[in-house]
Amino acid sequence: MKSLLLTNEYPPNVYGGAGIHVQYLARELARLCDVEVRCFGEQWEDGGDGTPTVRGAGWDRSGYTAPEHLHSVFGALQRSLEFNTKGIDADIVHLHTWYSHFGGILAKLNYGTPLVLTVHSLEPLRPWKREQLGGGYDFTVWLEKTAIEMADAVIAVSTETKEDILRHFDVPSEKVHIIYNGIDLEEYQPRHNPGRIASYGVDTERPYVLFVGRITRQKGIVHLVNAIKHLTPETQVVLCAGAPDTPEIAAEMSEAVARARDAHSGPVVWIENMLDTETKVNLYSGAAVFCCPSIYEPFGIINLEAMACEIPVVASSVGGMKEVVVHEDTGLLVPLAQQTESPFEPLEPETFAQDLAYGINRLMADPDLRKRMGKAGRDRVEEQFSWTSIAKQTLDLYQAVRENAEAGTRSAES
Repeated sequence: MKSLLLTNEYPPNVYGGAGIHVQYLARELARLCDVEVRCFGEQWEDGGDGTPTVRGAGWDRSGYTAPEHLHSVFGALQRSLEFNTKGIDADIVHLHTWYSHFGGILAKLNYGTPLVLTVHSLEPLRPWKREQLGGGYDFTVWLEKTAIEMADAVIAVSTETKEDILRHFDVPSEKVHIIYNGIDLEEYQPRHNPGRIASYGVDTERPYVLFVGRITRQKGIVHLVNAIKHLTPETQVVLCAGAPDTPEIAAEMSEAVARARDAHSGPVVWIENMLDTETKVNLYSGAAVFCCPSIYEPFGIINLEAMACEIPVVASSVGGMKEVVVHEDTGLLVPLAQQTESPFEPLEPETFAQDLAYGINRLMADPDLRKRMGKAGRDRVEEQFSWTSIAKQTLDLYQAVRENAEAGTRSAES
């Protein structure tokens, strides 16, 4: 068995949960079968002995005269083409995010390679991406639909994601398989190095509530910032938030943080850098509470990271987070009143902000409850979210897809 993973993100170019997923899945799969990764970037690593082969695809846009907001779309197509001009000898092509979907379509049609696609998020449920891509958003919606509906198997990272797939696409239920995201339990565990995080302006002598994520509509970061004025006075807030989707949301974030600092008596620390894993683990481990205010989240791998570091979570009750965070056991789930159609925005943003603050304040005031929930969170990730188990489930699916493809070929020949 040889698997070819096509992806935008791969180390060192990782900025979101999908990139983390591919990084660890490739590592674990390579211990079970031959794995090649083709990604966006200049990476080039020879695999073997239980490690994946990595081939990066560069991006020359020196001749582009298209509008700037379409460059990422055309760049994805350019690199997906390069993925295919290098010969493909894999038994399975496995796609991650819309950026790689055109590459998978080409591989299936030109090489006849069976196609597996993991859904990390769905374009129809992210209409705010139009702010970033303009008309390119309509193209990504079409591209995702085409790839999902022609895939031999689709992996959903949560039960609710499977329901979303069946609702929005013409895919038989039996083709959609639920395989969760995972966590490296050795890498993510409580580690305390106060000096490391103090260098970013965090007061290590004062408890803090932490956010880690990109500045995007999906992650709900502005709603958390708007909740700061409702927090208990003197509460320290640490926002590890960078990589804004657009200049507009970057400006909105800056304005919201300025207002929050004016209205709140405690420190509001904003770390805009993308942090290395060791620093991030120390940041999680030092927190009193982790908050994930996403308005759309198929899974929410950052919650696993916090729980693995024994930190209780306050999260919005949406998507796969309802399958990760156990309310009143590993943290608190905050209802998000949603509109019946996209975009997914709170009907009452101020009420949502107040509810987030209520959950945070409750945990910040109760160290014993935080400790109990933190231990329960660690126990849960150890029992349910091991990458070793996830890689085995993925390999089993590959084998089933290959067997079905071979049976189809024999039937056609007869």
